[in-house]
Amino acid sequence: MDFVGIDKMSLVDFDDYLSIVLFTEGCNFRCPFCHNASLVLNQANPIIPWEEIKQILKDHQKKIDAVVITGGEPLIHPDIVEKIKEIKEMGYLVKLDTNGTNPKLLISLIEDKLIDYVAIDIKNSWDKYAKTAGVKNVALEALNTSISYLLSHSFPYEFRTTIIKEFHTLDDIIDIAKHIKGCPKYVFQHYKDREGCIEHGFHEISEEEITTFVKKAQELLPGTNVMIRGY
Repeated sequence: MDFVGIDKMSLVDFDDYLSIVLFTEGCNFRCPFCHNASLVLNQANPIIPWEEIKQILKDHQKKIDAVVITGGEPLIHPDIVEKIKEIKEMGYLVKLDTNGTNPKLLISLIEDKLIDYVAIDIKNSWDKYAKTAGVKNVALEALNTSISYLLSHSFPYEFRTTIIKEFHTLDDIIDIAKHIKGCPKYVFQHYKDREGCIEHGFHEISEEEITTFVKKAQELLPGTNVMIRGY
């Protein structure tokens, strides 16, 4: 696999850490509200040579704490493991953003101590998952395996949902909460209709409405840090 995008300094992708963000190409989902259309749809993005990325990482070792690997969906690329090993050897913390549908690779990365934090996007309630992910079928058993593993281990992680008016209701939040009860952090993310979205015309949920979602999630997820991001 290759990386096709890089953000050389981010203050928002890994809480409490300055990070470099690396983007992979391709995804097994087609979420219509995704703001990385060029990555998801494989639109012939120019590859950044790995040697160039390694040099950037070496040059920033004293300035940057962590590397965030995102996409697209990074875990559709099994050979990403070797790249992460090299990143870890440079002393960086590694955060992984994933949709959770490759539990075998995710668990391997965790147990081999190759990642330090994982964020799993929970797209919607289980009944509406495929529609929200933009595909006919979603491997919900695989997602459940990833969720169950994290819930039963002390590894640092968060679940997060990008909230869109056309897709999410309070009932959806109630269903999501049933599946992630016991998690340390659940984040509601602000949606914006950006130029890079796969489809357009969806709408954000107001800060007042999202507060209702937060209160319901706090009620159903005692002990979980329920928060909003991007508002």
